[in-house]
Amino acid sequence: MPEEEEKKTSMSGRTEPIPGPMIKQAMTVLLLYLALGLLVYALARDEFSGPETNRAVDALYFSVVTLCTIGYGDIAPITGPAKLFACLFVLVGFGVVDVLLAASLTRALDAQEELVLRGRARAGFARDVVVDAEKGRMRIRLKVGLALGVVVACVGTGALVLRLVEGLDWVDSVYLAVMSATTVGYGDRAFGTVWGRVFASVWLLVSTLAVARAFLYLAEARIDRRRRRMAKWVLQREVTVEDLMDANLNNNGCMRY
Repeated sequence: MPEEEEKKTSMSGRTEPIPGPMIKQAMTVLLLYLALGLLVYALARDEFSGPETNRAVDALYFSVVTLCTIGYGDIAPITGPAKLFACLFVLVGFGVVDVLLAASLTRALDAQEELVLRGRARAGFARDVVVDAEKGRMRIRLKVGLALGVVVACVGTGALVLRLVEGLDWVDSVYLAVMSATTVGYGDRAFGTVWGRVFASVWLLVSTLAVARAFLYLAEARIDRRRRRMAKWVLQREVTVEDLMDANLNNNGCMRY
């Protein structure tokens, strides 16, 4: 049906991404991954080092920190079997779960962009600010700005919670929030309270994905700026005889355009 085809195709001519199934699949795999970490940690707590607050919370916190590849070092395996499990746990999390979560985030953001593009015809002044009509997509600078805004919000939220819940001073709170969101994790600071680890179990997933997406948009912006600069140079450059000779691909004295 024509109406159905119109729903499936965006105004930019691309097939509209459908994030629902991908997100459900990612959430299912994520829950299974966290459940495995909870089970192993709960049954073999003595094989892991680190201060204990609540066993279930610590298990969830350990699983999320491992998944996000932060490596605080506050909870670590100390026996051979636990270390072998940690190796497998890290590889599965890095190779499968992270890919699914990143793909789900990309699908969701693409779907949101499609909604913006659909409403550009009635957006008035905001249309020119938000949408690049020539390319049929949101302006890259806006996407970078939004992504950086989310990163600042994540770091600010993390620093505030660290200040209020963990009792750190403002410098250490901002420091730990940035080190966590960027997955650096020097190990000199970590979440040590029950409620701090509950918050970290959710916040780390959101903030690390947001930072990764922001850097991806920054790279996209640099590539787009270089592409526009190259196109401008080509259009402003005078055509020479050598260019005409190079355009004669078939060596028959004729050019096609």
